[in-house]
Amino acid sequence: MATRTKKVNYCYLKVPSRAGQGAKVLAALNDAGVNLLMYSGFPIGGGKAQLDFVPEDMGALRRVARREGWRLSKNKKAFLIQGDDKPGAVCRLVDRLAKRGINITAAQAIAAGRKRFGMILWVNQKVYGRAARALNAK
Repeated sequence: MATRTKKVNYCYLKVPSRAGQGAKVLAALNDAGVNLLMYSGFPIGGGKAQLDFVPEDMGALRRVARREGWRLSKNKKAFLIQGDDKPGAVCRLVDRLAKRGINITAAQAIAAGRKRFGMILWVNQKVYGRAARALNAK
């Protein structure tokens, strides 16, 4: 499989940074049948954590959030990248952006087994279009 870069929408939720908060949120999404293409959670200081979601269906995620009383961020854009896991796979992608002067805000990549990898990559929203062209994102 060739490397595939997909334009995705994401949003985030800020929660108390305490054991079980992420599990509670994910359980509510699971119970509602919300399929997540990506999930990331990390501390942001001040006793808070941020949970990022790339749902298959943003409307379904927002309906659960409304029902649960969660304050989701507005929709933002990122890139979901999947492909063959081989030496330099991530380096080539990062280098494409660097050569065009596009700064990466954040990125997470992981080996997904069976010689595949997955990656989520964020850039400043002002350069998202340029980054999409550099990454051949669909």
